[in-house]
Amino acid sequence: MKKHLDLHAAYQPQSFSFRSAEAVKDILDRYPEGRERSAIMPLLDLAQRQMAEEGAKATPPYGGWIPRAAMDEIARIVNIAPIKVYEVATFYSMYNIEPVGQYLVQMCTTTPCMLCGSDNIVKACQDRLGIGLGETTADGRFSLMEVECLGACVNAPMVQINDDFFEDLTPARMVEIIDLIEHDKTVPVGSQTGRLNSQAAGGGTTLKETDKARKSGT
Repeated sequence: MKKHLDLHAAYQPQSFSFRSAEAVKDILDRYPEGRERSAIMPLLDLAQRQMAEEGAKATPPYGGWIPRAAMDEIARIVNIAPIKVYEVATFYSMYNIEPVGQYLVQMCTTTPCMLCGSDNIVKACQDRLGIGLGETTADGRFSLMEVECLGACVNAPMVQINDDFFEDLTPARMVEIIDLIEHDKTVPVGSQTGRLNSQAAGGGTTLKETDKARKSGT
């Protein structure tokens, strides 16, 4: 669940400016004159990624999020009332409107993942990091969040960490992934069992192979 937007919290910076005017122009140029408000969503994403880059260099570190000042700046750029930007930012779960950890662990608990053991994945993360859902570790490295379907149901259970998806998880493998990230090690994305994309758990098949097996009685 998204936390309440606190426009006047102590963590809110007083100002925000985009570091790359060229990146802002590139986004605006995608839309016809008079349709600048269509740029709200990509500009929000740009602001969140800029905050993540800055947060990676901070002590303690933090992840990508969108402060009120950034929303106000976007409203100024596209020439609309700030409330219109607030409405978009607070509606979509992909926008973080409060500070999060450097690594945001989003755990899917929707039906397919739940049936495949997502509750155990959630517990493994909580036990390993010592925090609950919606909380961030004291060192600023990790935040835990429960989310709706992440769109990899056949490879359930799965989590999203920042921009990467990790699928076919077990509690033990989930702990290993956190350990590797914590020590700045590379973790293979996608299926953690070697499954190719969304093929069957038993391996890839074709209609030709299926027909051959049927005829041979195997």
